[in-house]
Amino acid sequence: MTEKNLMVRRQFLKASAMLGGGFITAGSSISSANAQESNLGGVTKPFRIVMGGYGPSTSSFSQGLKRIGDRLEARFSDDVEIKYVYNVMDLGYDGAGGLATLVDHGWLSLAYMTMFAGIPALELAALPFLFSDSASARAAMDGALGRSAIETIENDTNYRVLGFFENGFRHVSNNTRPVQSPDDLAGLAIRVLAVQARTFELLGAKPTNTPLPGVFKGLESGQLDGQENPFENVVTYSLYKTQRYYTETFHSYLSRPIFVNRLSFDAWPTELQTELRAAVQDAVSFQRGLHDEAEVSAAETIRESGGEIIQLTPAQRAKFIDAVAPIYVDAQSLYSRELLSSVGL
Repeated sequence: MTEKNLMVRRQFLKASAMLGGGFITAGSSISSANAQESNLGGVTKPFRIVMGGYGPSTSSFSQGLKRIGDRLEARFSDDVEIKYVYNVMDLGYDGAGGLATLVDHGWLSLAYMTMFAGIPALELAALPFLFSDSASARAAMDGALGRSAIETIENDTNYRVLGFFENGFRHVSNNTRPVQSPDDLAGLAIRVLAVQARTFELLGAKPTNTPLPGVFKGLESGQLDGQENPFENVVTYSLYKTQRYYTETFHSYLSRPIFVNRLSFDAWPTELQTELRAAVQDAVSFQRGLHDEAEVSAAETIRESGGEIIQLTPAQRAKFIDAVAPIYVDAQSLYSRELLSSVGL
């Protein structure tokens, strides 16, 4: 293990201990977990599985992880020991990047996070105004588009992807003025994911890719005028406390792959692999339902805190769609015909 890796491991273990959650111990890396004795492998010690994310325990994502763990415990009882690190940002990590590091080095067994770079299917899925509703988006991720994303990730990384949690449709908020047309976004500094940068340039905004832990401060200080996220995320990360104007743009649909370290997972007992895959599929459906409920609840929280939520008319929405049309021209040469056909392009 390199000195850098040792430092990362020590940081994780120290931060975990300081939180007092008891969710990980010095011997609980995936590599050591594979070496543990367990009735799953014909011996005696429980098989430890540590799952992590970047949201509070109440979020639909964390509840999805808990659903996975509960199913494994129901199936294997004392043969498994399930632990959770619901929010790695509480330990000083930057969210998605921290989760990747922790899974890479075996200190988390399973995690979820947003991925795009080098994954054409997920880039395509995030195109502005691609999906008309959740049903069509979910069908795509459960079908050919999702399978393509899994194939790319597994070919290009050390991960196995077991499913996709739903981040859902994203909406725009700001603290300057109501947004009912692209003209209203002109000049506003909007925090976006990198994959959304061109969309917001075409809409007239000034996109910036601020890391998630810094978004609240950026909005609070005025360095950022606004952001774009599903309402659940806006409330989860307390961003609603800094924003007044919201527009239900439904401008992009995102998923978060649920992944494990491939080499470690492939060494697990076959029955544990099979049950985990089934547990993830069950949790995906469960999390989607929770997310639907959370979007409604979050909108209520936003309104109760003084936020104004604007619902676009079809004519207003059409102006946003027209503004980003160049992205679809470029898509014809960026993505394969097979991928484009999978989403009706």
